Amino acid sequence: MLRYAWQFMKYDKAKSVGIIIGIVISIFLIGQQTGIFIFLTNAMKALVTNSRADLWVVDSKTINANALGRLDIRKLREVESVEGVAHVYPVVVAGGSARFDDGTTAGVQLIGSDAPSFRIGLDPGKIIGGSLERMLEDGAVSADYFDRASLGQAGLGTNFEINGKNAFIAVQTSGVRGFGGIFMFTTIEKARYFGNIRNTDISAVLVDVRPGADPAVVRDRINRTIFGVRAWTAKDFAGSTVGFLLGNSGIGFSIGSLIVFALIAGFFIIGLTMYSAALDRIRDYGTLKGIGATNGYIIRLILLQAFLFSLAGFAVGYLFIDLFRQGVGKAGTVFTYSPLMIAGFFFLTLFISLGGAAFAIRRIVSLEPASVFRG
Repeated sequence: MLRYAWQFMKYDKAKSVGIIIGIVISIFLIGQQTGIFIFLTNAMKALVTNSRADLWVVDSKTINANALGRLDIRKLREVESVEGVAHVYPVVVAGGSARFDDGTTAGVQLIGSDAPSFRIGLDPGKIIGGSLERMLEDGAVSADYFDRASLGQAGLGTNFEINGKNAFIAVQTSGVRGFGGIFMFTTIEKARYFGNIRNTDISAVLVDVRPGADPAVVRDRINRTIFGVRAWTAKDFAGSTVGFLLGNSGIGFSIGSLIVFALIAGFFIIGLTMYSAALDRIRDYGTLKGIGATNGYIIRLILLQAFLFSLAGFAVGYLFIDLFRQGVGKAGTVFTYSPLMIAGFFFLTLFISLGGAAFAIRRIVSLEPASVFRG
């Protein structure tokens, strides 16, 4: 059967190439939009995922990590006193306006945490320049390499102003970027200084639970015993942030609709092309039925062709998807596809190709063998 399927595919090379191109375009668009969606959702929850803590404790009304309220610093000690809590770390988040020597201005989000642990944003694995020791100097902040275009091409050691106060870039990170704002990490004292935040205010408390303690149990204990705060596991807080922003931005609907239209377009392009190819070989299919081929055999033959088309289309399509991922990654749009997601792309390719084959199957199955020999 494989030999017959290959012969049918070779009969009209133009249509076979057209089917493969249709698959490639569909799967590339799906992969491209999925990649952008992954990047955006990662940026939405970046403040949480770039921290090292079991729990986040925030204002009781806060459900979005990018819009933290204010807490009285006394809450820090209340949280620390809860059974199961090992360590607490205050975080201060403040807005600011950065101004550079060339006249460039940019809105920045200052995130301060205690030195030398720097439990948020300054993961040594993501630092590509400078050192954490320099963060203790006056005016020291971090900046991400991929935000340099928005920061007047500022790099390591660049002096500038934040809210009219002198600052300089002491640490450069790679890939630590926020959603709709530029992250600059620093010490908690400098975040207060640049952002004009009172010494009695903090934005959140990061919590490490004791070894062997269940973070969910400690979370519930904090929520029961301390008024005016809400404790979250890091995973739940990240999920809440993404859910809130997707629900209020329309990003999910926009990207989802593009993926659906790519599926529909691929389905009909491939289906109609395979239908046209089947019509061109109508006599051959009729001959096969005339010499005893059953409808089941014909259906398997057409589906085998569709499967071979899907293999070729997926191989080329995923190559383009990966080239796209690498290309935009150099500009800071960094994301990766999980093995499960890659498998999903392949099954979508099969769905498009095998679904499109239904157009040809319907026509050939209804064919009367004798009709091809008339006239």
